Amino acid sequence: MTDWYYADANNQRQGPLPESDLAALHTGGNLRPETLVWRQGLPAWTAWRKVMHEVVVGVPQMPPSGEVAAQDSPYAPPRAALHDDGAVVTGNVVVYAGFWKRVAASILDGFVTSFVMWMLMIPMFFVVGAGLGDLAQINHGTNVLVTSLYYLISIAIPLFYMAWMHSSSNQATLGKMAVGIKVVRSDGERISFLRAFGRYWGYMLSSMLLMIGLIMAAFTERKQALHDLMCDTLVVDKYAFTTQPELQRDELGGVAVAVLVLAGLMVVALFVVIAIVIAALAGGGWR
Repeated sequence: MTDWYYADANNQRQGPLPESDLAALHTGGNLRPETLVWRQGLPAWTAWRKVMHEVVVGVPQMPPSGEVAAQDSPYAPPRAALHDDGAVVTGNVVVYAGFWKRVAASILDGFVTSFVMWMLMIPMFFVVGAGLGDLAQINHGTNVLVTSLYYLISIAIPLFYMAWMHSSSNQATLGKMAVGIKVVRSDGERISFLRAFGRYWGYMLSSMLLMIGLIMAAFTERKQALHDLMCDTLVVDKYAFTTQPELQRDELGGVAVAVLVLAGLMVVALFVVIAIVIAALAGGGWR
């Protein structure tokens, strides 16, 4: 039996559904003739009126004369790559990136920016005459120059990394590319460097508000966090707003699942170590 998908009133993908459920939606008036649908074998999302004869008994097939010329149809087979010189295709269903997929991407980006940050910091600190002792006591303000460099680099690296990658042709950081999502304007356009620059500061604000701004992505209609609402951005599947919307996926995916599982294990291990240390101190009478 063929599984079908359709775009609801909010332009979000629903499905998979068997043919019987799709026929019931049609009977109930929930599928308009222009509603976009897709099944395995269709080259792209297609208007329901063109394929309803496959599902609803008694509906005749649309004659060839009623078809739109393939070269002029918005539902024609894909003819462009994912990043076709910045071309944006609208009118298709859009799959928004879920909260946990975004968390997985953030974890990966955290490793990337931390690695780059320390690759720059360690040689620089030794050049200015700071040793490992200064690095260990950086929060005690023992060396004003070292402390200043530390905070400058720890802010600048993620700021320019996020701004540059989000405004690039990939529209995504390495973490987002790994899990298959990207950042766009609300109309699907690529965001500018300045907007990406400001979005990072919005991200910092979302984080500082007890993470509430980040958690909003799990509850808002288009899965937007506070900084997305502030900067008019969306985080969507990498195939959204392209000529291949049928390749979008709602599920987490193997990379995101692996990252979340490993991160969870690390958190559990950290709590175990803390518990062991506390138990050892308690057993030793806190001496």
